[in-house]
Amino acid sequence: MRLKLGISTCPNDTYIYEALVQGLENSPFEWEVHFADVQTLNEMVRRGELDVAKVSAQVYPKIEAEYACLSCGGAIGYGCGPLLLSSVGNAFCPEKPVVLPGADTTAALLFKFWHKKTGQTEQKIEYALFDQVYRSLRSKEASQGVVIHEHRFTWKRDGLYLLQDLGAFWEENTGTPIPLGIAVAKKSLGVNTIFQIEDEIRKSLNIARKRENLVTPFIDKLAQIDDPNVMEAHIRMFVNDFSEEVGERGRASLRFLWTLVKG
Repeated sequence: MRLKLGISTCPNDTYIYEALVQGLENSPFEWEVHFADVQTLNEMVRRGELDVAKVSAQVYPKIEAEYACLSCGGAIGYGCGPLLLSSVGNAFCPEKPVVLPGADTTAALLFKFWHKKTGQTEQKIEYALFDQVYRSLRSKEASQGVVIHEHRFTWKRDGLYLLQDLGAFWEENTGTPIPLGIAVAKKSLGVNTIFQIEDEIRKSLNIARKRENLVTPFIDKLAQIDDPNVMEAHIRMFVNDFSEEVGERGRASLRFLWTLVKG
């Protein structure tokens, strides 16, 4: 069976899915792989263009009629949330726009969760691809924005200022891990095929966990940053036991997030 798979080029995704993409032994699937940033993947899934994908957790209520949320392959955890950064100082400026990495991203929802909970005034919001958010902060084209993925590890080096760790704020206010991303599969594939897909994702992850080096040429080639230490830190932060099995704590965090999405 040939299936269309969508994942990002970020090290946590390529780490989990590398063996699957390269071809697992005796696999019933052939994979047509589409690499894209998370907002693009969200949009592709909303249009029904992918059979299996890693997407933002907060997009799920918009696709749940067509897609099943898988019990593995996602990104849920502690201490791994997006960061609200400034390029000009260590004070949040309500009168200046905030650049977010896509309207359907969990990062956007976590910012809005923080903004509402802390009683901020009305805020102008702009959207850009996640790497463009970071570039605009570094160039001071943007004064404040929310960063995700590898850029969580480079902001100090690049002279930016931390205004709020949005993941830490989520944990403090909900008591649950941070539900960043999930893997989904089309319900039309059928329950048995979806179980097989989950089995393949787990096999792929276990192969990655057994090798000596975290970063492979496959991961290095696709990453948006060329520092192997950042790639390793990225994998260690975003790949954990929730990646293999969401579990009840993970499901609780997803349910809370989806309640916010549905209003």
